[in-house]
Amino acid sequence: MSDTKAERFLALHHAERPLLLANAWDVGSARLLAAAGFQALATTSSGHAATLGRLDYQPDREQSLAHAASLAAAVEVPVSADLEDCFAVDPAGVAQTVAAAFDAGLAGCSLEDWDPRGQRLYSLAEATERVEAAAQAARSRGAFVLTARAENHLRGVEDLADTIARLRAYRQAGADVLYAPGVADPADLRELVASLDGPVNVLARPGCPPVEELARLGVARVSVGGSFAFVAYAAALDAAHELMEQGTYGFTEGAARGAKLAREAFF
Repeated sequence: MSDTKAERFLALHHAERPLLLANAWDVGSARLLAAAGFQALATTSSGHAATLGRLDYQPDREQSLAHAASLAAAVEVPVSADLEDCFAVDPAGVAQTVAAAFDAGLAGCSLEDWDPRGQRLYSLAEATERVEAAAQAARSRGAFVLTARAENHLRGVEDLADTIARLRAYRQAGADVLYAPGVADPADLRELVASLDGPVNVLARPGCPPVEELARLGVARVSVGGSFAFVAYAAALDAAHELMEQGTYGFTEGAARGAKLAREAFF
């Protein structure tokens, strides 16, 4: 992949307004979201798993990379991959995953400090070494946007000071973007942004301030995780319940609109 998409992706983190990063769950949703005007996309591990009838963290590295590559090839905008903990405990394995992500045509990827196999947070030393390995693997190939995630607040560890310490270390280790999913309180977000010297991503979730407020707080990027995917699943099941329980077809109005949007977006 040329450096163009990755460089464009990184530049979007330094614009006047936060980058709205839509998470797509298949090629169709990627094309639909790109056509809607999103300037960059990301994959969602939970949304991708759902397309396989599986739960988050169940697809393996090969499946996840192949999925991400298919999305990157389907749209003109930069695509970043949600690669969980890069499917490896050891730094060498992390580096291998990041190198494969670059070779797959992605503009970037994220790296978590949560080990789903051991159901634990990596220690600060372990996690920092892993980020450093990821950054070195990316830099050896060219421009690539590495997002380092501190998972404390999704894992019941409400320790903002530790989250900040982790993200500072990840930044020094080479991360381009810093992400603490689960932090939503405006005061906490203000402290988080003020304490870090790199672009900060926020996860849109219940209780999170609206984009305009996040912009005032200095947030650089807002992503949605699996939300868009599961909104689609909920809509499909609502239509199914209408048919089964009421025997009516009100859902066909939405279907007609969706078909029209798909015809406009797909190529």
